[in-house]
Amino acid sequence: MLQIPTEVQVRPGVEADLRALTDIYNHYVRETALTFDMTAFTPEERLPWLRSHPEDGPHRLLVALDPGTRHDAPYVLGYATSSPYRPKAAYSTSVEVSVYLDPGATGRGIGTILYKALFEALADEDVHRAYAAIAQPNEPSVRLHDAFGFRHVGTYTEVGRKFGRYWDVSWYEKPLISRTAPTASPAPSRSRR
Repeated sequence: MLQIPTEVQVRPGVEADLRALTDIYNHYVRETALTFDMTAFTPEERLPWLRSHPEDGPHRLLVALDPGTRHDAPYVLGYATSSPYRPKAAYSTSVEVSVYLDPGATGRGIGTILYKALFEALADEDVHRAYAAIAQPNEPSVRLHDAFGFRHVGTYTEVGRKFGRYWDVSWYEKPLISRTAPTASPAPSRSRR
């Protein structure tokens, strides 16, 4: 089991992290129903995903690093992302967020460290809402999202099938306060004269 140091470093994900990020995600693909992907990825297959999360903007990838070294490189403990919620333009101020941790780093506050950094970074973006989809059961993820002020807004029952059974997915929502977003204007009037 990994020992979590007192000073975890968080920084944007870079291509040098790709193998570690892919290994972490593939654990959840192969061993759990927490993601509905069914086939493990190669790092090359995950490269477009990594590149879709630049260092700035609303779609981020942050990694948590053990400041100690393994093989002369910091060890990736996990990552958090904010990704497009839906592709249509009107959804641009909403993001879907997630955290994935190395299996040996769970339950030690790394998810909290990553989400704190992610939501701080998003405060400088024009982002109004964050959404999280949590395959059930997943009490640790529910607790993490509750701690960050997410509220349960609904559950899709038996929406995914993996490992020969159906799984529910609960959706959580969090309002975000942007330091840079313009104030909302009133909705256009729909009255007829």
